Amino acid sequence: MGKARHFISFDDLTKDEIYHIMTRAAALKAERARGQYLRPHLGGRGLGMIFNKNSTRTRVSFECAITELGGHAVVLSENQTQFSRGEPISHSARVLSRYLAALVIRTYAQSSLDDLARHGSIPIVNALTDEGHPCQVLTDIFTIREKFPDQPLEKISVAWVGDGNNMAASWIQAAALLGFPLTLACPEGYEPEAALLAKAGQANPKIKLLRDPKAAAVGALAVNTDVWASMGQEQEQQVRARAFKNFLVDSALMARAEPGAIFLHCLPAHPGEEVTEEVLESPASVIFDQAENRLHAQKALLEFLVPKL
Repeated sequence: MGKARHFISFDDLTKDEIYHIMTRAAALKAERARGQYLRPHLGGRGLGMIFNKNSTRTRVSFECAITELGGHAVVLSENQTQFSRGEPISHSARVLSRYLAALVIRTYAQSSLDDLARHGSIPIVNALTDEGHPCQVLTDIFTIREKFPDQPLEKISVAWVGDGNNMAASWIQAAALLGFPLTLACPEGYEPEAALLAKAGQANPKIKLLRDPKAAAVGALAVNTDVWASMGQEQEQQVRARAFKNFLVDSALMARAEPGAIFLHCLPAHPGEEVTEEVLESPASVIFDQAENRLHAQKALLEFLVPKL
């Protein structure tokens, strides 16, 4: 058996592999719509899921994906394991690799995933860290292609409005790999990491950072945002509310996007804060299709990463 493949960031996959996974996601979605839920790919194997941050969509979509691929989800939190008592990651990685077919982790430091990948022998999947949320962005790109099937992805302009957070970082990495135009509008002091932007800009000059969210929406076929204070930043809520007050996605901002543009949000949303209720409930909003597609995209991802027996 060859070396394990991981999905810790978009750097772990090639452009062709991303397209393959999205094609499989569409096929698996179609199968499920016909009532074909189960595939024997995982052959009853266990896949670990460690959640050190709260989750609804990520946990449920991954657990259903594992079950529907014929596996068993072993769900843990850090305080239920010896991680919380200081067991070396190098030990845990080697032990878990002997039990599990893969490990899905939602945690804080991305370095923890890197360490598990370095010392273990099974695929490691980033289900969210402070540095990235690649599974969400993979799903979002799948959703965009689903909504605009006749347009090449490289021609579909995406606008990101708000915090230069882990979601924005994964969008930047994805745009660098896949070549689509990405315009980010972030308030001063809340930009994505400069080194990440510079590296991505070398690969794809169509990645831009602006201050004006209305300008960022011009020409976009997909307008995307996130909450202003992510998990762990709640104490900054009032400070962030002042910094982001002009970054609300409302009907006026959506009107600057291309006709037929869609609105994306990874959820949970705070209606009236980063986006209005009107936009969330508008025909442009695809947030629930987007949420459903987590299941299909992650099912295809696991099928790709975990070799069939």
